[in-house]
Amino acid sequence: MLQLIRHATLRLDMHGLKFLIDPFLATTATYPPIQRTANPVPIPMTPLPIDDAPLQHLVQDATAIIVTHLHIDHWDAAAAAMVPKDKLLLTQPESMATLQAQGFTNVHDLQGYTFGDVALHRTGGRHGTGEVGQRMGPVSGVVFQAPDMRVYVAGDTIWCPEVADVLQIFQPDYVVVNAGAAQFLEGDPITMTTADIVAVTQAVPRAHVIAVHMDTVNHCFLTRELLREFLAEQDLLEQVLVPEDGEEILL
Repeated sequence: MLQLIRHATLRLDMHGLKFLIDPFLATTATYPPIQRTANPVPIPMTPLPIDDAPLQHLVQDATAIIVTHLHIDHWDAAAAAMVPKDKLLLTQPESMATLQAQGFTNVHDLQGYTFGDVALHRTGGRHGTGEVGQRMGPVSGVVFQAPDMRVYVAGDTIWCPEVADVLQIFQPDYVVVNAGAAQFLEGDPITMTTADIVAVTQAVPRAHVIAVHMDTVNHCFLTRELLREFLAEQDLLEQVLVPEDGEEILL
């Protein structure tokens, strides 16, 4: 089962394991807008779909928490305050020291981490192009590989050779893409656009694509409504799912 909590925050239940991915847990309008963008609205722009007690249970009950990178909409102060300091955190090498400096004592590189017959593979990506992409820093995704299923959470990336390689090598059954076409006043989009999502569907035509990362942060201009309209025009509504906050998908 995969549940979209909000934005890129996901719950993945697989083989008795419970993964919480990229927790962005603040209440509405806690933080100032992402700067240098055309939509100066405080974030998050939408509320969490679950109450505080179930949310705390979700955090406490997680087998591990995956932090793909440290941008505020993937790991925020609310998450850092709620997650127990000894909780298993799996992340990219570039983020480990910061999490340890925040007091977390069980931080590991997610690459090659295994839980029984479920293996995790850290994947690369490009969080934009040119100077903007360089400024955004390193990002990661993760493939959850089990004997009967492969789930690829691509993370904050555009369509790029790194993503294409992962799709070719692992041939995932499900691909979670961070859509929203996030963009600053300068440069190209830094998360997936409609064209990027089409490229994913063409690379793995048998896979189900799940598009998240919309309607919550002010620099994401591709909304669920616009994406669904586009997918209908392209006859892709059966292959590409666009869940609402809180929605569960049976894998």
